[in-house]
Amino acid sequence: MAEAWGFFALGLVLLALGGDSIVKGASGLAQKFGASPFVAGLLLVAFGTSLPELFVNARAYVVGAQDLALGNAVGSNIVNVGLTLGLAAIAAPLLVRTRLLSHLLVMLTVSTLLLIVFGLDGVISRVEGGVLLAAFVAVLAFLLVRARHENAEVQAGIAAFSATRNVLWMNVLRFLVASALLYFGAKFVVQSAPMIGAAWGWSPLLVGLLPVAIGTALPEVAAAIAAARRGQGDMVVGHVIGSSLFNLLVVVGGMAALRPLPLPESFVKLELPAAIAFVLVLYPMLRGDLRISKTEGAILFVAFLGWIALELVLILN
Repeated sequence: MAEAWGFFALGLVLLALGGDSIVKGASGLAQKFGASPFVAGLLLVAFGTSLPELFVNARAYVVGAQDLALGNAVGSNIVNVGLTLGLAAIAAPLLVRTRLLSHLLVMLTVSTLLLIVFGLDGVISRVEGGVLLAAFVAVLAFLLVRARHENAEVQAGIAAFSATRNVLWMNVLRFLVASALLYFGAKFVVQSAPMIGAAWGWSPLLVGLLPVAIGTALPEVAAAIAAARRGQGDMVVGHVIGSSLFNLLVVVGGMAALRPLPLPESFVKLELPAAIAFVLVLYPMLRGDLRISKTEGAILFVAFLGWIALELVLILN
């Protein structure tokens, strides 16, 4: 058991190191091959923090642990809003100037509802997985077009996020090393997490939903708190919403497109509605004064703790 915990912790460390490096490497390569700093920054803000989860879920899928991957994908969305955004707002109120984010929040709500509808028959088919992937392409197109209408200050902030050294060999090396770190990090997490779960009597779905989703989010929580204290509310909220969309549309959609993805009835009735509930709580916060206060952050965090408590009570019963 101690060995499993050791590999799990090592995997999380490697994922954290690789996730940070691959974002900068990808940004440098994108700009080297013609992408503007604004476009590179926009994509990194929206989807860059999803890469560790993507590697974990890809590894889980390859070794046949679909339930773990599914739990991690949806659990990460709840963790994104309740833990990451909640603690960041508690650290410092989040001022959101990018009005595009409220549109993406609506898309996240619709995407989660769509996943519930697809899962009512107990499985997401390959066609439905294709629909989710197509929806991501539509979201990406909307993001690239609509973001150009943001004010100059917001665009400059997004472009600055992608700032990195533009030396080709350095970014290629950074990208390759980061990919290796993510590969081995995902391998260690996926091989050790089910052992930990089995010792506790937990299903692979629940292991992905709680320890894996929370563990892989911890580096992002620390980064979000630091960004909040620097006054970068747009970056924090953008990471949370973009990563959540990526998890639902690309990770879940991609798994289903390759092979029909079974959804447990309890998952459709509890975890997916919980993910929507967190989004719906967030929506009025952003639609009002475009500011998530410390009190609102505390509400999100307490709701997150309540969700964990509910899951644990259900396990015991």
